[in-house]
Amino acid sequence: MFFRNVKSAAEFTLCCKSPLFLQGSHNLGNVRLQLRNSFHNSRRGARRPISEPNPLDVIQLDSSPLYAKSLFKPFFFTVGVTTLSLAGCVIWEYENLRSHASSFLRRPGAWLNSHQKRITSQTISEPGPLKKWWNSLRESEKVFYPILALNVMVFGAWRVRALQPHMIKYFCSNPSGKAQCLPMVFSTFSHYSTLHLAANMYVLYSFMPAAVASLGKEQFVAMYMSAGVVSSFASFLYKVMLNQPGLSLGASGAIMAVLSYVCMQYPDTRLSIIFLPMYTFAAGTAIKVIMSVDLAGVILGWKFFDHAAHLGGALFGMVWCYWGNSHVWGNRDKFLQYYHSIRKDSR
Repeated sequence: MFFRNVKSAAEFTLCCKSPLFLQGSHNLGNVRLQLRNSFHNSRRGARRPISEPNPLDVIQLDSSPLYAKSLFKPFFFTVGVTTLSLAGCVIWEYENLRSHASSFLRRPGAWLNSHQKRITSQTISEPGPLKKWWNSLRESEKVFYPILALNVMVFGAWRVRALQPHMIKYFCSNPSGKAQCLPMVFSTFSHYSTLHLAANMYVLYSFMPAAVASLGKEQFVAMYMSAGVVSSFASFLYKVMLNQPGLSLGASGAIMAVLSYVCMQYPDTRLSIIFLPMYTFAAGTAIKVIMSVDLAGVILGWKFFDHAAHLGGALFGMVWCYWGNSHVWGNRDKFLQYYHSIRKDSR
């Protein structure tokens, strides 16, 4: 229906948030994707290359116990960010519709102004290459590329050594950290590993056209932002329950919501493994397998990925598919009327 070769269950797991759990007093586990030194000893006696130290490998996490009361602040922050995301995107949709309606009403009849339009078109300069490229993009790509740009900017900031302490504080979610709330959102756009960033953005690009076609760009952004903070809270909840402080970063929680929404909305769509296109399977089956793996990771305590964040994001996407789309976004009329009255009075 949308893509025959969209993604495979094997590739899906590449988009994972991988946690840095505390193991013992100084032995740290993995970040949403394990970030290890890529340099190895070449040969005995040979000169070893000087490698850039990974800032996530030398962090000393607070090993004090985590208490349930520490979840109150992140919980209310999650509710607040979700509410603001929905309200902001509803206003965005309203302003877009208002702008389109105004431009349509101001548009003169073509049969009366054809000569004037021809003269005007000759005097107006050609748009630049950047504007031409932007106008050539599909609706989903106009949403994807700003998200990609934010992720690439944060990825570049990780390479600036002077910024790394601030990146660890504000772009890695951690229930035992001094900054708890803002990293729940900022970590959704944070990747340290090139493979982690590339895999997440590839999966998002693959599934975004189907999601945007179904939801519209405004509702998609609202769901994506909400899923990011909800998946971070799910990770917090799991870590507090097991008393395992750790860092997490990556967009995979929000991407899992997009993936599960598309798979639930179009369960009969045939997906295939990118390198084995001859083997296809239903999207509904794929998301069940992926969520089963994450559930097993949560139960068995696997620490290579942040399975709790994945599972939280996937569940949020399913809830949005079956309930949020119709009962939350579908009942935005009262808020639109309220906003319209405020906007009208402010004129």
